[in-house]
Amino acid sequence: MNHYFHSIRVDPAKCAGHMKCLRICPTQAIRIRNRKATILEEKCIDCGECINVCPKGAILPMTNPFGELTKFRHSIAIPSPALYAQFGREILPDRILNGLKKLGFDDAHDLALTCGEVSFAIQEFLREYDGPKPLISNTCPVIVRLIQVRYPNLIGQIMPIDAPRELAAREIKRQASKRYDLLEKEIGAFYLTPCPVKMVSIMQPAEKGQSHLDGAIAISDIYGPLLAAMEPLAKDTYRRSLESICILGIGWAMVGGICRTLRLRNSLSVSGLTEVLKVFDDIERGKLGNIDFIEAYSCLQGCVGGSLNVENIYSSHNKILKLIETLEFEKIKACPDIREVRKKFAEKYFFLEGKIEARPLKPLDPDLVQAIKKRKEKEEIFKLLPKIDCGACGSPSCLTFAEDVVRGEAALSDCLFKYPEKTQSEGSKRSEEPPVPAEVAPFRPLLNNNKETRTTMTLEEIVQKVGLKILAVPEALGRPVSGGYASDLLSDVMANSRAGNVWMTLQTHQNIIAVAKLKDLAGIILVNSREPEPETLHKAAEEKVPLLQAADPAFIISGKIYALLSGKG
Repeated sequence: MNHYFHSIRVDPAKCAGHMKCLRICPTQAIRIRNRKATILEEKCIDCGECINVCPKGAILPMTNPFGELTKFRHSIAIPSPALYAQFGREILPDRILNGLKKLGFDDAHDLALTCGEVSFAIQEFLREYDGPKPLISNTCPVIVRLIQVRYPNLIGQIMPIDAPRELAAREIKRQASKRYDLLEKEIGAFYLTPCPVKMVSIMQPAEKGQSHLDGAIAISDIYGPLLAAMEPLAKDTYRRSLESICILGIGWAMVGGICRTLRLRNSLSVSGLTEVLKVFDDIERGKLGNIDFIEAYSCLQGCVGGSLNVENIYSSHNKILKLIETLEFEKIKACPDIREVRKKFAEKYFFLEGKIEARPLKPLDPDLVQAIKKRKEKEEIFKLLPKIDCGACGSPSCLTFAEDVVRGEAALSDCLFKYPEKTQSEGSKRSEEPPVPAEVAPFRPLLNNNKETRTTMTLEEIVQKVGLKILAVPEALGRPVSGGYASDLLSDVMANSRAGNVWMTLQTHQNIIAVAKLKDLAGIILVNSREPEPETLHKAAEEKVPLLQAADPAFIISGKIYALLSGKG
């Protein structure tokens, strides 16, 4: 099995197993075991979504410290164009590049110039290309790795033009080697990155054996010292500074920048993994074949939305947009020579050095016979599971849980549906009164195992006395009600509700029907006049689960039902 480098790690001391990371991971690479998150390295694409949602700050990004410069005889800063968006509108790129030199870099390269060249190279490639469409940008390493792991059939549609940061590092090192009579390995090229995944593309490129970059420094780490190092810009140099900006390249900092500056008419721009997944799903279904080019970023708004930036995402996006508009208004076009770009393009200067391939996932077993046997076992286990993907078992879905059980990484008893007693106090083998989550503590008397005497009533009687609206399955209102349970957490209802309970909840999606059916609940009451989704009504009719509606909140409805069942109503 291949070893994969990752730019994020989990700090076990901080992790409390909140499961937000598990639910947001787009490739199902996270598991929660013993209340600690673990990452499956072959599935992780370093998108950083888990970093953003972790309430404990237990998932950390990894980049190079600024001190790495001292390892090289000559150091070069190659900042992402997103760095230009972290300062006020009056601070232009050349002032930032000069500030980087004052910080200790021997040189600083304006990556927007290389981005401009690559923009023309993309245009040339699209003009000649006649294969499957749409072609997908490879600027964002997360997008490339997402395709490798989740959409391997789309690998052939990844744009084969290398990323500007790699092309810039390669060319700068060659020139510096000749100019200063140094070996290329003595020259350190550092990318100033808006996100941790660029570290992965440097340490373990998807398409080549070794990156031309030597490290990545977080924009957030260098921002403070850089701000202090920059000198004021003289008023008479503002126009000259503006004229040095490549309008084709500066737009690479934000989503749509490539398509906008190249005026690609038959293109599409998308940012944010949720939206990217929708677009890629459509491509796999055979849609979007009429689109030539898709510019995709995992971060919202593109690189300006990276987790290692400092400025507000929308302020950053606005600065780049206004800068482009200013360049357009002033008719400034500091662009590469397209004739030179075409010459380089013909010489294959811009193309990837290697081939991007699908990432092999861990087999169920190294032995083929055993793998087939385990696959069948996985299918049989999956049939036993509730298929509502609650995540309470520590796996992101019932299917992944079945696979984890077959691999020996989880036990079937971890499923709260199959073994609800697991939620009881482990040391006392099921105490007389099981623990109740804090959010449902006010409704403790409604649990079946309380000691108070109860009157048995039918669901129809409760509907009439409490004044509930019938939404679905009126023919089943003759069911006896033995108690009630109020909670909006499905895993809690699975663990603590009892057969014959009526369930009060704010949830309106169809999974509530699956829970009620599995736990043999008498019915479901949607409180606060919540309206069910159409799929929920259909599922309720299909599974014969009465669905009711109350105008009052859960607290009031619980009190009324408690009074009726205890004979006090």
